[in-house]
Amino acid sequence: MQEGLVLKVSGTLMHESAIAAQEAAVTAALGARAIVLVGMMGAGKSTVGRRLGARLGLNFVDADSEIEAAAGMSIPEIFAAHGEQYFRDGEARVIARLLDGAPCVLATGGGAWMRGETRERIRAKGISVWLKAEADVLLRRVKRRSDRPLLQTTDPAATIEKLVAERYPLYAEADLTLVSRDIPHDRIVDECIAALAEYLASDAHPDKSSL
Repeated sequence: MQEGLVLKVSGTLMHESAIAAQEAAVTAALGARAIVLVGMMGAGKSTVGRRLGARLGLNFVDADSEIEAAAGMSIPEIFAAHGEQYFRDGEARVIARLLDGAPCVLATGGGAWMRGETRERIRAKGISVWLKAEADVLLRRVKRRSDRPLLQTTDPAATIEKLVAERYPLYAEADLTLVSRDIPHDRIVDECIAALAEYLASDAHPDKSSL
């Protein structure tokens, strides 16, 4: 009889029953909080987030998709018609609404974490996870896409380097950091669940959302 799947996570062999127990423990310890993925465009927040939500039995929500639905316009259209500040104001309102809802895995846009009030809301009502990727990895992933308004420049590589320099010091304030690299997405999800389990197991990180 097959004994079950054994996975290697961060150098440790884990039986599928242990993995299931770890996933259940993360979901239980979250309480009313969301898992909020932050990081640059192209870091893999949506792809990893969908898989993470499926593993933990939580809904996955993409903040950018919610913004587009609320506005009835695509993000490039919002930028073109109203400018970045208008978009950022709407983004903050949408994220606040989502954080007030049921626990979920929430992928945020690259600039969302830069807003102080949004960072505070996420700290109060979620666990933040920064998917950190090198600039060359980000450029390779996004250079063929036309739905990234901030990269519609004559030198996208320089733009990414500038954004990395501006944003990474603030992203580093997230509760957890995972390196996004060119490996199977499910391995990143495994690492995320393991990191969440360790973080939530500490009594120093109670569910603050109901306080």
